[in-house]
Amino acid sequence: MGRPLPDQSRSAGFALIIVLWTLVLIAFITSQILAIARLETKIAGNLVANATAEAAADGAVYQAIFGLLDPHPDAGWTIGEPPRELVIGDYRVAVQVRGEAARINPNSALPVLLEALLQVTGSDAASARRLAAAIKEWVGATTTSPETVQEAYRAAGLDYGPPSEPMQTLDELQHVLGITPAIYAVLRPHLSLFAPAEPDLAQADAVVAAAVAATGGARTPPAPVLPGARNTVTVRIVAEALSPKAHALRTAIVRLEMRARAYTMLAWYGEPD
Repeated sequence: MGRPLPDQSRSAGFALIIVLWTLVLIAFITSQILAIARLETKIAGNLVANATAEAAADGAVYQAIFGLLDPHPDAGWTIGEPPRELVIGDYRVAVQVRGEAARINPNSALPVLLEALLQVTGSDAASARRLAAAIKEWVGATTTSPETVQEAYRAAGLDYGPPSEPMQTLDELQHVLGITPAIYAVLRPHLSLFAPAEPDLAQADAVVAAAVAATGGARTPPAPVLPGARNTVTVRIVAEALSPKAHALRTAIVRLEMRARAYTMLAWYGEPD
């Protein structure tokens, strides 16, 4: 047999190289498809785990509501009790129930109480007095003329002024003249737009109790409140679902009608508030 011609050998070599590179390309594409498939499977698993955790937290909120509305004394739910742990599916859910009346309402609280709260949370006396006045100006509970208030905001370089009406959300507090992010952060855990004008000291935390005491009010030690003791009670329920794969948090503010065994959901958050 004769030797292959040079052109034939060269063509065969090129063909082999093309085949090898094609195989490499196919292997690369296959590995990428498998990697993407694994990633998408992991993402889908995380989404399912998160959705399950959220459902567990939601279920715990409603279990707390029904437990609080249960007229039987052995139902075991009280307002202000230590956190309790529920097992829902594969999740352990920590549930806290607090009376919303334990907080201070910036819409209706007297300036002296807001001033005391500001001082207890770190503001000096002069700043606390000024900020308390600014909060009341924001909600329209002041004798200062609207023109004077608007001028103060303009002088601070702000292109807005107080709406002169009650706050719709606590986030509005961040727009009040002089309220910095740091001040807002320390105030928020002690405030609620669903609280009465005067906080219920039987449920109040140490900060609120100290603020009330600073105004001359009596300081009552916190104590659990039996849900049936009043006809209408507003509570804050915080449920945190945990598992090795996921975490979910729910905060619900609920008005309970004890005699009617009914409830109204006032607010619902996917985060602490």
